This record gives sequence, C-alpha cells and structure tokens, in this order.
Amino acid sequence: MQDVKRIQCWSGPRNISTALMYSWRQRADTTVVDEPLYAHYLHNDDRGHPGADETMASQSTDADAVIRDVILGPCPTPVLYLKQMAHHLRGVDRSHLAHTENLILTRHPRDMLASLSVQLPECDLRDTGLVECVELLDAVLAEGGRPVVIDSQALLRDLAGVLAQVCERVGLDFDEAMLSWPAGPKPEDGVWAQYWYDNVHSSTGFGPPTSTSRPLPARQHAALEQALPLYERLAAHAVH
Repeated sequence: MQDVKRIQCWSGPRNISTALMYSWRQRADTTVVDEPLYAHYLHNDDRGHPGADETMASQSTDADAVIRDVILGPCPTPVLYLKQMAHHLRGVDRSHLAHTENLILTRHPRDMLASLSVQLPECDLRDTGLVECVELLDAVLAEGGRPVVIDSQALLRDLAGVLAQVCERVGLDFDEAMLSWPAGPKPEDGVWAQYWYDNVHSSTGFGPPTSTSRPLPARQHAALEQALPLYERLAAHAVH
C-alpha cells in the first residue's frame, strides 16, 4: 500500500460534510473522494434515496472492491480525504479502518432530521449515521485512542481554530486555503450532487453557525428521542 495519509471523515447526512470535503480539496497535497461506499449502501438498503439507480451505475456496489481500489488504492497526492456517510458502513468489513485516520463529523439530530426529512420523508435513526458514529467512537476509546470528533456548530464558530486542531491531530499542517473555495460543482462530486448539493454549490466558504427553522415532522419525534443520547456522547469528545 502506498505511503499516503488516508483520512476518512464519517458523518451523518445534511451536515456540512460536502463543504468540509471542498475545504480539504483546496489543499495542494490532497485528493478528495465523494462517498465511495454510497452505491454499496444503496444496493443493500435503498431507503428511497433520490438518484439511487444513477449512483449504483456510477460506482462499484462491492464494498470490498471499493476498500481495495479506492480507500486503500493508488492516490496521486500525499493525502487522500474520503467523505463518508457513517451509515454506509453497514455490512462493511471495518478492518480497513486501522489503515486510515478516522474523523467523526456530527450535527444536532433535530436539525439533521428536519433537513433530511425533505428528501427522505420516512427517515429514522438508521438514516442519521449516529449509531455507526458512536460505534467508531467506542472503538477508538477501547484502544486507548483519542477520537477526533468535529461538531459542525463548533467548527462554524471557529473555523481556523478547529480546522487547525483537526489537522494537527492527523499529523498535518493547517492550510488557510481550507477556509474558502470557488462556487459551483466540483469534478469530484458524486452523480447525486444534483439532488443534495444546491446550497454548497452556491457557497464560497463555510457559513455562520445556524439552526434550521424548519419544523420537525411529528413522525421524526421518536427518532430524535433515540438520537439525542448518541449525539451527546459524540459532542462530549468534540474538538473545540
């Protein structure tokens, strides 16, 4: 395997995960990859995602092949940054995690669920990635490690400070180029970008910390109750 620093950022949906991928894309030493396990996830548990057929046609649905050829495969730069959805880990051999730096990106589940319910009206705890994020957290803690958890609100309150700490924790220097990017689609965007990325395509940097004003549908109240203690566990370890 190449001597490449491989960073996987595990997030729930409707977070700032695409913006963070664009941030890392601005580094001259970094190649970024957008959700390489998405097709595998859809092949096994579609959950009504928009553009599912297009996504499965654009990527391998074989998680083992993705791990071998993409996550641990050749990379033209010293750093490989992989934007990942934590729930895409379902049914995936996790032994490869020992060969990558694993960041955990989290957001308050009320805001996440309210936003996600627009595209996935029947979303529930399974769709938040919080179960898998806590499993990743526990795995690091069980080995005596120091998990790198990014709370999106804390990041937006102190962009340079939090990004600098994250870079330090993975053994890299902070690059101020990470604070902004050109507007518009990026070549690395997955084919699903047309359904999910409108806001980030109109941006040139991270926005201010906000809480959604969208009401949480009643059908998601049970999911929120289940999600809150998981989020609180993650937030207790967040970089500040």
